Amino acid sequence: MELRDLLIFKSVANHGSVSHAAKELNYVQSNVTARIKLLEKELKTSLFYRHKKGMTLNAEGRKMLVYVNKILQDVEELKQVFLDSDSPAGTLKIGTVETVNILPNILASYYKECPNVDLTLQAGLTEELIKEVTDHQLDGAFITGPIKHPFLEQYDVCNEELVLITPKKTFHIEEFMTTPILMSNQGCGYRAKLEQWLKDEGLLPKRIIEFNILETILKSVAIGLGVTIVPRSTVEHLSTTGKVYCHPIPDKYGIISTVFIRRKDAYMTKSMEYFLKKIVKHQ
Repeated sequence: MELRDLLIFKSVANHGSVSHAAKELNYVQSNVTARIKLLEKELKTSLFYRHKKGMTLNAEGRKMLVYVNKILQDVEELKQVFLDSDSPAGTLKIGTVETVNILPNILASYYKECPNVDLTLQAGLTEELIKEVTDHQLDGAFITGPIKHPFLEQYDVCNEELVLITPKKTFHIEEFMTTPILMSNQGCGYRAKLEQWLKDEGLLPKRIIEFNILETILKSVAIGLGVTIVPRSTVEHLSTTGKVYCHPIPDKYGIISTVFIRRKDAYMTKSMEYFLKKIVKHQ
């Protein structure tokens, strides 16, 4: 088993396609197909479901991907140990939930001091980002916290006030029984707070409509489709114009914490060290 076989396997797994993997790695398709077959022969198991639209990981393939991500991360860290210098460089893959209000300030300050770092951002929900950091797919992530995880360490970023957003000036808690709630998918920290609040009140909402984009949620509230819960800082521009109205919620559910997470066992590169310093500076 060679390192290039693991790279080929990961690319096919990510793209679900031999042709796309070949294009990404600059290999001919027949070479990619042959290396995957040799890998499966060596491991004595099939790793993919083959179908007309491409290839999808089976149970053994999903298990294999966890180990491959770890191995490739270790190889990358090995390079960093020997190539890392006092000047931050290389790549940094960071995940984030949508509503980290101070993130632009952190990024602007970081880019100014570390122009040689290729930093990429990936948006997602808290549960998804935790998994991707744990699986070595991301170097770190801003999530809703705090959390307890055996493989992760966390750094406080900020606390924000959550508010209920409605299209009208008054809203009584009983109206949750008749008003649709507009929220992100399961795994969103704000949704978890709202669901716990309603559960404690013994209320069953009429309907939860799921959206993937915060801006869409806020616009939908503004036109009267339903209500939502978000940090106050993300909606101030709309509330000041009277398009939506902010209502306080009980203190027990009204504060959301944002933390930055990374694996405890990950090598601390200069690029990550400087990034953490920027987080602390902007607290």
